[in-house]
Amino acid sequence: MDNIIEGISEFQDKVFPGQQAMYQRLVRDGQQPKALIIACADSRVSPEHITQAGPGELFVCRNAGNIVPPFSTGTGGVSSAIEYAVVALGVRDVVVCGHSDCGAMKGLMSPEALARMPNVAAWLRHSHAAERIVCEAYPADMDPKERHRALALENVIVQLANLRTHPSVAAGLAKGQLRLHGWFFEIETGTLLAYDGEAGRFLPLDALDSAGDFPVAQGSAVRMAAPEYAPPQAAA
Repeated sequence: MDNIIEGISEFQDKVFPGQQAMYQRLVRDGQQPKALIIACADSRVSPEHITQAGPGELFVCRNAGNIVPPFSTGTGGVSSAIEYAVVALGVRDVVVCGHSDCGAMKGLMSPEALARMPNVAAWLRHSHAAERIVCEAYPADMDPKERHRALALENVIVQLANLRTHPSVAAGLAKGQLRLHGWFFEIETGTLLAYDGEAGRFLPLDALDSAGDFPVAQGSAVRMAAPEYAPPQAAA
């Protein structure tokens, strides 16, 4: 705790004076983040640090396992953060960011380790689909480290699927106002992978396509599912 207190003092004495105008502007004009990042609560994975974003640039929601529960009528912190970011703040991009050496994924692989953490075990049920995919669609003799990595990657894809069940997200995609991204941060190398929805695989984030865009899990696509309504003609 001493280091934390020292950090606060350094911020107040040395950092804030040079950024006071920026913070005053953020209060005056309000926040206008362009992206929502749903990341793991792991202390080694800081979205602001990874992206080198400043105050007001990102709306961040962190939890164990970078999980997005499917939409339900019950209230929840993650669901509320998604709804607020999309509806109130008008973010244009939503990112689910997983990472290597994830403790939540280790717990998913070894449920006996969660015997004394019933809330964690219950929370991780939202990742059971990823665990089932790895168990049934991957080789049974995989190296444990490779299996763990595969689980963490599949979990990002599963959470993206859960994200699409949220009405605000579904509407944003249909209106062409939202893009979804799946990221994976390798702590040991600093590499950031992005899920390419069309290719169905993760690529280094610096892999630009022919248009100069980063890979996206799902882009916006304005659509009209139902044919245009035409009122019935009156009988002659």
